[in-house]
Amino acid sequence: MAKLSEKIGYGLGDFASSMFWKIFSYYLPIFYSDVFGLKPVHAATLLLVTKLYDAVSDPVMGLIADRTDTKWGKYRPYLLWMAIPFAIIGTLSFFVPDASYSVKHIYAYLMYILMMTAYTAVNVPYGAMLGVMTDDSREKSVFSSFRMFFAYVGSFIAMGIFGLFEKSIIGKTNAAGKVMRGVGDADPMTWTLVVSIVAIMCAVLFILCFVMTREHVKVEKKPAAAGGSSIKEDLKALVTNGPWWLLLGAAIGQLLCGSIRGGAAAYYFANIMDTSVVITCAAYLLIGEIAQMAGVTFTVALSEKFGKRNTFIATLVGVIIFSCAIWFIPLGSASAIWWLLAFHVLVSLCFGIAAPLTWSMFADVADYSELKHGGASTGLIFSSSSMAQKFGGAIGGFLLLALLGAFGYDKALDVQAPQTLDAIRAMMSFVPAIGAAIGIAFLCFYPLTTAKMNDIQAQLRVRREA
Repeated sequence: MAKLSEKIGYGLGDFASSMFWKIFSYYLPIFYSDVFGLKPVHAATLLLVTKLYDAVSDPVMGLIADRTDTKWGKYRPYLLWMAIPFAIIGTLSFFVPDASYSVKHIYAYLMYILMMTAYTAVNVPYGAMLGVMTDDSREKSVFSSFRMFFAYVGSFIAMGIFGLFEKSIIGKTNAAGKVMRGVGDADPMTWTLVVSIVAIMCAVLFILCFVMTREHVKVEKKPAAAGGSSIKEDLKALVTNGPWWLLLGAAIGQLLCGSIRGGAAAYYFANIMDTSVVITCAAYLLIGEIAQMAGVTFTVALSEKFGKRNTFIATLVGVIIFSCAIWFIPLGSASAIWWLLAFHVLVSLCFGIAAPLTWSMFADVADYSELKHGGASTGLIFSSSSMAQKFGGAIGGFLLLALLGAFGYDKALDVQAPQTLDAIRAMMSFVPAIGAAIGIAFLCFYPLTTAKMNDIQAQLRVRREA
């Protein structure tokens, strides 16, 4: 049984990365389009094209981590090594250089690629740690629940910081002489300073995660020359792993849903909600994080009663129903904001229950692969979780910006065209529901049931003790 301090320490890792991930998911589209000054189509293309790089960098990092051997373990050292580079690059990603449009365009590509590299270098090993902190499937769900609870705490704090940021500028005049309605109107250096606060916190939390955790399950990864598997064999084992493909598809669908909803919120509040409402966009997102934290507390109990797969599917069904309901909110009425909040809380509760399951199920897929192929490639397996997160987020950001561009979004307009407003409403309702439906379609075929995993882990214990 792992110590409580280790579970808390493990949670601090996603406390850190989630703060930046939520800023990227919720605020990067509006930062690129309204602050940095990229055309929506260029920003959308940037988010999509850089995923081709991530498709290579994530598995490569998994292969590197699997072959790392230090006195601190295989995966844990990367939390220490990458803490400060992650913070520096994250801050620079929200800096706007005083340069021509072409130079700024190149800078945006460079910083986004560097940020995703830093994110990969810390989060692929961090995720893989779940496979070596315990060999018990139930305790992996507990670790995952701690991870996601602290992830939502991190998101809560990040959204709280942005809430104060938003509250401090609304109604004031920016450097261009415009009265500010939201963070999209804020001056560029204000963005950089706000993000730097989050970055410093991230660096400290990654280091604390390193200090408070240990790798208990010793999974040897021999080099090919010593009888271990080669990189080619590891990659072949990955691409022939059916449960991995199915869980990867489900995770991308889930994250696609979340990133579109989160990214669309800033546009929804700035262009559709009445400016007199007492709740800002940041407060709306903050309430969602609280609801997700509450949802996490139900994960272990529900997954033990109904199984991980069935619980995951049920939560995505809830996401579809409550997301679609947002389209039918009576806009212009005094009750509109309260209906929006109610459906947002229900969607967020569902996401909170589902999120820990993704990581716990990737750990199960790693155990399945170890039993089937005779060698552990935990880092490579968990690289797919990072890849799914970035693919889902990037495709969501691409679709958000591409649809805005296609339907005529123009920041210079005080009132957007009717078709633009309808597109923003759809991206808060029907479009993210499609992502959840994709996740369900993959999960229906996922084979690693509770009974199957109990059998796999019993066989692995015998093999590891031999």
